[in-house]
Amino acid sequence: MGDHKEQPLRVGAAVRRRRRALELTLAVVAERSGLSVPFLSQIENERARPSRGSLEKVADALRTTAVELLAAADPACSVDVVHADGPEPDGLPHMRSLVRGHHQMHAQEFTGDHDAGREFQYRNDQLMYVADGAVDVEAEGRAYRLGRGDTLYLTGGVRHRWRATVADTRVVVVAVAEHIEAVQDRPRQ
Repeated sequence: MGDHKEQPLRVGAAVRRRRRALELTLAVVAERSGLSVPFLSQIENERARPSRGSLEKVADALRTTAVELLAAADPACSVDVVHADGPEPDGLPHMRSLVRGHHQMHAQEFTGDHDAGREFQYRNDQLMYVADGAVDVEAEGRAYRLGRGDTLYLTGGVRHRWRATVADTRVVVVAVAEHIEAVQDRPRQ
């Protein structure tokens, strides 16, 4: 029913739809992402499952996010349960989608650290909640230190990056989906 635990997430069709909507060839996406044309073709044809890093490269090349590609990969459900009983991350960085399907909101849980040098900029607003541990966030030229239970709200368009400063940090990021016209162009101050 609403529990898709037995179904592996298939992202290839979402990658192909996005690439075709942008009228890009596999060669252009390969050049932008640094991945090979055969590997991208295997992803699109569901013969290969990209790692999180590869999916982020593909998403960047397609001017979207890995969250959007994952959301577009699974049909929307009116009720869906995402169980927390998955494998433990073993100290390695781990990302888990908390919402599946093509919805107006996306939520992800990050455990451990991630690519701290990667800058993010989302079209719509987002909320970052530190469930455990601590993170340092750089946004709009200012630094913020967040501890357990702290939140940071970012309006759409704000460039930012963050990194975990404590082992086993868990961060939940909730954002309005990129396909939603939630934010009018705001004048920058």
